[in-house]
Amino acid sequence: MTPEALATLHARAFTMPRPWSAQEFAGWLADPLAFLLVEGDAGFLLGRAVAGEAELLTVAVAPESRGRGLGQRLVSRFLYQARLRGAEVAFLEVAEDNAPARATYSRAGFAETGRRRGYYRTPEGRSVDALVLQRVLTDGAVNAPT
Repeated sequence: MTPEALATLHARAFTMPRPWSAQEFAGWLADPLAFLLVEGDAGFLLGRAVAGEAELLTVAVAPESRGRGLGQRLVSRFLYQARLRGAEVAFLEVAEDNAPARATYSRAGFAETGRRRGYYRTPEGRSVDALVLQRVLTDGAVNAPT
């Protein structure tokens, strides 16, 4: 996917946090520590791994493709790729009120380890906490995705 295609899908998938621009995606794609996983034109995940840690930077699934397991597949692939890149632990942030994403991450073995109060702002100006989630990758439970 091109930076423009990533930005377009990201804008369709998010209002909060604000969607990323094509320039921002181009910057991430140029980073040798970052990696992009795609599910056709229906979804993608951007992650990075450095110094034994992996961070799930963003994941986006087209609204019409939700509920089909794409997000879960992307997260599974992220964990596998993170481990291949030497990560022993994976982190991410998710809006407290994003129940579908939280369920996906919980099924993938992530647990809450912190909270950033008022980290996100809705388009209406309301504050939403970010939950910091972590998953240990050295537990032997990270298998090749199917």
